[in-house]
Amino acid sequence: MTATAMRRPYRGVLQILEFNRRRYLATFMCVGAALLVLRHLQPALRAGALLSVAPALFWIVASLVVSHYVYDCFPTYDLTWLSQTLTRSPQCWVNIHCGFDETSSLLAASFPDATGKVIDIFDPEVMTEDSIHQARHGSSGAPYSMQGRFDDLGLEPESIDTAFCIFAAHELRTHVQRVRLFKEVARSLRVGGEFVVIEHLRDWRNFLAFGPGSLHFFSRRAWRTAAAHAGLAVRAEFSRTPFVHVFILRRTL
Repeated sequence: MTATAMRRPYRGVLQILEFNRRRYLATFMCVGAALLVLRHLQPALRAGALLSVAPALFWIVASLVVSHYVYDCFPTYDLTWLSQTLTRSPQCWVNIHCGFDETSSLLAASFPDATGKVIDIFDPEVMTEDSIHQARHGSSGAPYSMQGRFDDLGLEPESIDTAFCIFAAHELRTHVQRVRLFKEVARSLRVGGEFVVIEHLRDWRNFLAFGPGSLHFFSRRAWRTAAAHAGLAVRAEFSRTPFVHVFILRRTL
């Protein structure tokens, strides 16, 4: 049975609603108020007002449909494909998250003969967006997480051969912060070690799906630039669904 099959039906989309409930509630209230006002407008004005409300209605529906597809229907949380993607099976790996961890147990199952470490880099002074605080509040977290910082993971130099950061690195909102995290990972990787980054991208596909919410993501160029500034080479990259992108970064020196 795949990891996706073991997840409760609609778990992903319900989490999106829970973690962003203030944003969705505000949008629903604004749209509802606008629809009430439309009833009292003249037909000509009503048509123009409907055009202004339509994008909000579209993105409410589209964001939930795409979230359901990515997190509930597609095997996003079946990480067995990683063993065919990495250059070698890891002996010692680390998973980096921001207080909400649904993947460490999956990685442990995918690499049962390896030693795994889990590091929580959540920092309330750095990660101030409401959604990550809601996610952290509703998560029990990995029971064996160690606390770290994005610029100090607390790992020995060249102590791991694979690192993972799955839907987490975008919580670092500045380029400098992301480069510091990547440099910390590079310092901790053995030569030839790999860093797997999985993220939504700020591109036209995610814009169609999430509208202004896609600004929470970063472009493909931004991730590649951060990797280059940290001394990591992009060994491979590919998409998992049209909305999720995978970077396989490698320490070469």
